[in-house]
Amino acid sequence: MPHTHTLKFASLNLLNYTAPPYSFYQQHERYNNTQWQQKQQFVRDFLFDSKADVVAFQEVFSAHALEIQCKEAGYDYFETVDSPSHDALYPQVLFNPIVAIASKYPFTCVEPLTPCPELLEYLNNQSDFKFNRTPIKCFLDFSEFGEVCCYVVHFKSQRVQSMAHILNIHNLEDPLLQLLHQTVGAMQSQISRSLEASIVYYDALKTQREKQCATLVMGDFNDVLTSPTLSFMTQGFHPTRCEPCIANNEPVVGLTDAYLFCAASENNTKPFSHYYHGKGNVLDYILVSAHFNPQCALSKVSKLEYESYDAHLTPHQAVEDITVSDHSSIAIKIHF
Repeated sequence: MPHTHTLKFASLNLLNYTAPPYSFYQQHERYNNTQWQQKQQFVRDFLFDSKADVVAFQEVFSAHALEIQCKEAGYDYFETVDSPSHDALYPQVLFNPIVAIASKYPFTCVEPLTPCPELLEYLNNQSDFKFNRTPIKCFLDFSEFGEVCCYVVHFKSQRVQSMAHILNIHNLEDPLLQLLHQTVGAMQSQISRSLEASIVYYDALKTQREKQCATLVMGDFNDVLTSPTLSFMTQGFHPTRCEPCIANNEPVVGLTDAYLFCAASENNTKPFSHYYHGKGNVLDYILVSAHFNPQCALSKVSKLEYESYDAHLTPHQAVEDITVSDHSSIAIKIHF
């Protein structure tokens, strides 16, 4: 019987990972020493329990503290491509958390994802585009499996940017302002999220074609994959057929939800990764190329397992517990 190799890829939104004495968003929002120790223990437990080889993180304010934790857990390679912002008046207050990636294997290349100017023009975006959180694009080369291109993303949230300054309205409860936030504001958020996803999708498919390498897009998508905002990311790619791969003598270009490649998906409902007011949603995803499809004749993968680490989630919890996360971690384990 041939020797079986495995690799595991995981993603986790850390919920404001901010080392004292720094605060996140407002001066009073920070960890005391006990809470910070609990937060670090949560991360430590996750890394130990998941035993992932590569981990994508979102909502990172204190990258150095996270790097130390990861290296203590055996992740010798840690990368970021951006830095949080500091409040102009109160430098210890941080904004704009970043994404990060940790690996037990060396990276061959790590860079911030920069949008294609021609694509922005095609999408009628003439302004100076900027991601809400700059995605990481990196490459790893695994013996026996080959090169993998990995994207770490955290798309624009569903939080609406206030229109009060446009209307010169100071009362945030004003009915007109509330109505516009629920309509125009929500649409602006969707447009921003969809534009970010379009840029990642375009780059991922272009890189697949040029390098013929396996691809993963991991992170917090802040929306369900079936929404009109994101559904294009997996359209036109049938997850269980490989006739086009055989015809082209290479895996087809495209992405699909990795969960559809695991045997458990046939008879089970995909576990929720986030709860809001008691309602569960799947907001965190790992999208993969056909290289991860066990049913594809050209794939090296014989089996894919999907895992969710959600024991810390309480669906009907009223107050957010900053010592853990409001998201579950998700992971895929491939056998080849």
